[in-house]
Amino acid sequence: MFNKEMGYEIMKLYLNIDKSTKETKITIEAPEINERIQKLIDFLQSEETEFIVGKKGDMQYILKPFDIHYFHTEKDRVFAVTATDSYILKEKLYELEALLPAHKFIRLSKSVIANLYELSRFEASFNGTLCVYFKSGKKEYVSRTYVPAIREALKFNRR
Repeated sequence: MFNKEMGYEIMKLYLNIDKSTKETKITIEAPEINERIQKLIDFLQSEETEFIVGKKGDMQYILKPFDIHYFHTEKDRVFAVTATDSYILKEKLYELEALLPAHKFIRLSKSVIANLYELSRFEASFNGTLCVYFKSGKKEYVSRTYVPAIREALKFNRR
């Protein structure tokens, strides 16, 4: 409900405490997704994965997901790439995809997951794929299969 006089949306909140419930679940009912709901979803999802442990040489590093530009597989290993370095991870790519907030990280191909907020530009190629450039200057390619999802994510995240 939108209160025109006050200029803000009224949101109802229901909490049901039931000891017989096996798992906690959150349901949002709305006529459409808007910025306020997206911020709520962002907040709820950001609480899930606060850090990822990456290895470089003999050292292990604590990485914040939003500092990572992209994740990729190479020779049966998964790497997290930041602006300055690359780290080996224990997680598989599909496990990272499940852990990370879907509105900030998106699959570019079978072997790459990218941080949408670290993308700087795209370059279309003649065969229907895209070349994605990151703020760090590094680049990766988007498979044709994932191009529509990228376009949709960028359209949705536009403010």
